[in-house]
Amino acid sequence: MSYTALYRKFRPTEFEDVKGQDHIITTLQNQIRANRIGHAYLFCGTRGTGKTTVAKIFAKAVNCEHPVNGSPCGECAMCRSIAAGTSMNVIEIDAASNNGVDNIREIREEVTYRPTEGKYKVYIIDEVHMLSTGAFNALLKTLEEPPEYVIFILATTEANRIPVTIMSRCQHYEFKRISIETITDRMRELMTAEQVDVEEKALRYIAKAADGSMRDALSILDQCIAFYLGQKLTYDNVLEVLGAVDTDVFSRLLRKVLDRDVAGVLDIVDDLVMQGRELTQLAADLTWYLRNLLLVKTSDNIEDVLDVSTENMAQLKEEAQMIEPDMLYRYIRILSELANQLKFATQKRVLLEVALIKLCTPAMETDQDSVLDRIRAVEEKLAKAEEQGFAVMPAGQPGVQTRGGSPDGGAEARRNAEAEAVSRGIPVAVPEDVQEAVKNFRSIVSEASGILRGYLKKARLSLGGENRLMIVLPDALAAGVVGREDHVQELERLIEERIGKKVEVEVRHVEEGRRFEDTFVDIGQNINMEITVED
Repeated sequence: MSYTALYRKFRPTEFEDVKGQDHIITTLQNQIRANRIGHAYLFCGTRGTGKTTVAKIFAKAVNCEHPVNGSPCGECAMCRSIAAGTSMNVIEIDAASNNGVDNIREIREEVTYRPTEGKYKVYIIDEVHMLSTGAFNALLKTLEEPPEYVIFILATTEANRIPVTIMSRCQHYEFKRISIETITDRMRELMTAEQVDVEEKALRYIAKAADGSMRDALSILDQCIAFYLGQKLTYDNVLEVLGAVDTDVFSRLLRKVLDRDVAGVLDIVDDLVMQGRELTQLAADLTWYLRNLLLVKTSDNIEDVLDVSTENMAQLKEEAQMIEPDMLYRYIRILSELANQLKFATQKRVLLEVALIKLCTPAMETDQDSVLDRIRAVEEKLAKAEEQGFAVMPAGQPGVQTRGGSPDGGAEARRNAEAEAVSRGIPVAVPEDVQEAVKNFRSIVSEASGILRGYLKKARLSLGGENRLMIVLPDALAAGVVGREDHVQELERLIEERIGKKVEVEVRHVEEGRRFEDTFVDIGQNINMEITVED
């Protein structure tokens, strides 16, 4: 006899077997018991949550000769016929391949005929969002006033694509993602029945990887069992089959990122690639790991919420002391963007490495949530310089780092830097080239072309990167004009002519609803320079 996949072999045959959808099951059973059965139902929800399964059980229940508490008995002729797929009363249609007007017209013709046996003809239309506009229009009248012996059950994973006119004629049921605990309990129950030895940790990882889908979980479990047939299925076995990574690797990777050790990060990625790990799964799991870390960092008594072992919880608490929430927000944002890119990428390793390098080097980004991390990175450089015996000049004073500074002078510079960082001022000395450009900015702009000079009246200056002058305009229109390539080149040329050094120019604008001080460091004010340009 051929092998039957787990998700087919253990597909629920009565309402009591359906897991994680109690709010729907109870409602349907009550309708059947009270004989208040609707004529059209819309089942929505992600894949593998039980939409088609519940539809089939409902079709059996409304036709069952001896229903028990609103559930089919499973023993009568109608129940056996529907379960075997031989009943003419239950018609399943895949809208993905039968989505034309003609297919719906056939249904309209068929519904005029009463069922030869049982009470109801039940039409289950799966992936109904795939119907064409014409097909939806053809279905509309029949759906609104079907014969009393006809029930329509429409199933979809994309409710947003269903016309409002269709939805308004249906009872709408939303199938929830199934919890990790519920999926784990179900798999444990099935493995006992199958006499397969599986580690609890392995089951929980499969449940998490299934992302709320019972069918996906059973398919993954089937795959893992087949790979290690006859052996105990362990957590490490599951990671091997799925190309996934243990949480210890995420811990090592995070610590390398916090140390801004780009080479160390790339070494870990190289090891994972050589092991054949799936990089899309790696990015998703690392994002999940950082999410757990953020919860530990920002919440108290989170142990009951997080699905992690005692050892992993201790590790998360330790790492939570090493990182700030704003850094975690930034890391999660970058990795979420990466996850979308990896779906269709051919060079996944390159994209992953670039994203991880971004985590290590916040200066690569100009987003608002990178500002604090950039300041933090500069503070770290300052602290290392002090340890090595350098004295650092406070921001706004012309000077460079010199050997042999006294400890007191270094401490004073450190205090100055911290105070300025808190107020989003300049944490360290502005590069001399940029300082010179700021001091001479008024005279530089006075030599600019007319349109450029006009827009720069309201400009303010900030620091863009290590040696770049950032010109900040009050709105996007002004920034669009000043930021034109020819205007930027003109400004860079004027700066070079005035101070004898080349300084790159970057143009930004203040976002609507925000103030300049919320996002940018005002180096014009710190260097005591008035930027207003007179005609």
